[in-house]
Amino acid sequence: MTDEPPHDEERTQAGRILLVGAIFSAAGCGIVYELVAGTLSSYLLGDSVTQFSLVIGLFLTSMGIGSFLSRYLKRDLIAWFVAGQIAVGIVGGFAALIGFAAFAYTELYQPILFGLVVVIGTLVGLEIPLVVRILRDLSSLRGTLANVLSADYLGALAASVLFPFALLPYLGLVSAGMLTGLVNVAVGGFVLWRFHKTIRRWTTGLSVATAIASLLLVAGIAYSTQTVSMMESRLYQDEIIYSKSTPYQRIVITRWREDLRLYLNGHLQFAAVDEYRYHEALVLPAMEAAARHERVLILGGGDGLAARQVLKYDGVKRIDLVDLDSEVTNIFKTWQILTRVNGNTLNDPRVHIHNTDAFGFLQNTTDLYDVILIDLPDPSAAGLGKLYSRTFYGLVGRHLADGGAMTCQSTSPFRSRSAFWCIAHTAGAARWGPENTTKLEVRPYHTLVPTFGTWGFILCGTSLPPTDLLKISVDSQYFTSATLPGSFVFPPDMSEIETPISDLNDPEVVKLYHSGYHKYLD
Repeated sequence: MTDEPPHDEERTQAGRILLVGAIFSAAGCGIVYELVAGTLSSYLLGDSVTQFSLVIGLFLTSMGIGSFLSRYLKRDLIAWFVAGQIAVGIVGGFAALIGFAAFAYTELYQPILFGLVVVIGTLVGLEIPLVVRILRDLSSLRGTLANVLSADYLGALAASVLFPFALLPYLGLVSAGMLTGLVNVAVGGFVLWRFHKTIRRWTTGLSVATAIASLLLVAGIAYSTQTVSMMESRLYQDEIIYSKSTPYQRIVITRWREDLRLYLNGHLQFAAVDEYRYHEALVLPAMEAAARHERVLILGGGDGLAARQVLKYDGVKRIDLVDLDSEVTNIFKTWQILTRVNGNTLNDPRVHIHNTDAFGFLQNTTDLYDVILIDLPDPSAAGLGKLYSRTFYGLVGRHLADGGAMTCQSTSPFRSRSAFWCIAHTAGAARWGPENTTKLEVRPYHTLVPTFGTWGFILCGTSLPPTDLLKISVDSQYFTSATLPGSFVFPPDMSEIETPISDLNDPEVVKLYHSGYHKYLD
């Protein structure tokens, strides 16, 4: 005997609807676990394309394993389904917390997380075959498959919409996973309640397991913030005063005495003790090289520190600041401890904030700017590679007014020499205008920022003045008229080398960036 026919009481439309609804919920939960694992790895390790590819591949393979293993479950199918829901709720619900702990306390983060993905995927893979076999005596096989697969696909769609727009921004990664686990356990509990007469001898054990799992997940949600903060404190030298997961990144701000530091996905963005060196280098050369500076565009720079340097200049009438993550601009606009660092520039009426993608902003505006400042993250992932492509620099050039100037942070010419020169060569290869004859003059330069080391930039424009004629006309702490010309001179170990051009289709700069940093760090 293989599958047990359900009790007559359960041969009802309500029973079929319940089981199909259970698949809808279980499918959605499975997608959330997949997204949680991929997002966590993207936060901690970067390179979201690689991390999501690995997680999705492992998850789908494991689902296949689960489907195969389901053939060995021959009796008590409803009980096995309920047990599977409880198990996947616990493992999936605590996966993000376990991942954080593995990263903070061990060197085995990837094996542990991938092991969790395999377990979750296997349990999720058991669900559909079990429900199909339970339902096949209640209706035709064709109808059963159609209903179950439809519920599975719709549940996946619902989860993929809820995760970025509701679960992650409002609950955070760990609590989102635990709430999802609670849904799995609740589904199992509801099926247990509805079919307890069929399960019989399993009822007590599964009821206890459901109660324990529910309590663990509720407690986990209640204490998730404190627990994650404790684990994150091991990853940073200083006290964490703010941390939040957004749909785009993990934001962490630390403090030691008067030094505030901003980290995005674990990467340091600035340290208050020396950020002025970086931002003077980013802003002042372009402001001095431009014929005018009435209208300024800042791509990135959601911390307001570049805008602070821009507003030193008389005659600035409007700054358009484009930063994808509204959470970054909001905290640097409202937190007093942060507005002291940026001079409250984000509340200046001349600063207009646009929380959108930089590439899309340039495509959708016809405005021209006297100065464009590009303060975007390093090209460490394929998604960022488009912002260092020939196409992107062509878009930037189209928005430069006559006599305009642009600077772009371009990673370290010491740590990733080939990536730095690839950025310079790619900007120089950009073309636009009638018959694509207009191009940028590119003048690379570098400076020293103690918390970052040697850092590189490019100064660009269609008609730039000689660099030895540039004079710093505003108050500054680091860059002066005397030191500025020397920034354009590179020692032999950072001097120009041949590189490919980076395009949208083939983001060479990302490959060069990783090879450079891996070689340096290894």
